[in-house]
Amino acid sequence: MKVALITGITGQDGSYLAELLLEKGYEVHGIKRRSSSLNTDRIDHLYQDPHHPNQLLKLHYGDLSDAMNLTRIIKECQPDEIYNLGAMSHVKVSFDTPEYVGDIDGLGTLRILEAVRILGLEKKTKIYQASTSELYGGIPENKNKRGFYDESSPFYPRSPYGVAKIYGYWITKNYREAYDMFACNGILFNHESPRRGETFVTRKITRATSRIALGLQEKIYLGNLDAKRDWGHAKDYVRMMWMILQAEQAEDWVIATGKTTTVREFVRMSFLEVGIELEFKGSGVNEKASVVKCNNPLFQIKIGKEVLSIDPSYFRLTEVDLLIGDPTKAKEKLGWVPEYDIYSLVKDMMQSDVKLMQKEQYLKFKGN
Repeated sequence: MKVALITGITGQDGSYLAELLLEKGYEVHGIKRRSSSLNTDRIDHLYQDPHHPNQLLKLHYGDLSDAMNLTRIIKECQPDEIYNLGAMSHVKVSFDTPEYVGDIDGLGTLRILEAVRILGLEKKTKIYQASTSELYGGIPENKNKRGFYDESSPFYPRSPYGVAKIYGYWITKNYREAYDMFACNGILFNHESPRRGETFVTRKITRATSRIALGLQEKIYLGNLDAKRDWGHAKDYVRMMWMILQAEQAEDWVIATGKTTTVREFVRMSFLEVGIELEFKGSGVNEKASVVKCNNPLFQIKIGKEVLSIDPSYFRLTEVDLLIGDPTKAKEKLGWVPEYDIYSLVKDMMQSDVKLMQKEQYLKFKGN
């Protein structure tokens, strides 16, 4: 039986990856940070009684800032595969916590690689490092001839998060070449799901749309509606993570859909999932969106109601306007084909958040 260790197992990607590996018959170990409040809701459905003889998911307290503890966990687990998904991954917040993100996202990667080396597991343990499209910084001249970012495109990170991740990328590549480790970078473009954190823009949109449709919220405030992202579904992306570590050679891979959508269009599609059509007027910080039609009798909002405004505080200090990836290598060499497009992604997220907010609506009504 293969053994896998996942850092960041309680996050969006970690929870989907744990599901996938358990389905494939792995014993899965996960590292979670100690917290005064429970933070395992994304994986609670996978976790049985820890004393159960068939419990294949095992959790360990740890932190990417603690080299000694990481080394101890890796020594105990003796993993065949390590997936380093743990990170402070919010781009805007990274400007407020630059030292922290450098320690966790940059040096945290080094600590895992060095632990594997010190323990003499270079030939046994394969390592997947979660890299990011933020490495590219959206610089137009760095795209390939087809107009995409691929594995050979130059990097130009434009946030402390991107800068920290570029260290993680290069130290992974360096250890692969210096110590002949099977260590790979997956350069993931934006990927979302119903398990996405509530502060990320896509989940913020689907939650707010559901709440507005149910009369629980008046409007949503966003930043740059013109920003374009290559959005895929996290389920497709974690499947590719696993495929990367099953490849014959250790390489670096772009994981993307090759298509972009503006934040504005994501908002429009989210409202359409509940039968509400919007009209956008104005530009820049003065842009607003109002309801022009309601086609679903369950979600009736007054025509003309303003449901979106711009808050300048949500603009990044150094904005990345366009990110689009070229997944040609992943498709041709590993046969990776995404099962979700942007429409099915939005539908999945909206259906989940509508149900979630209906529970909130019921509890609010019951409380009154």
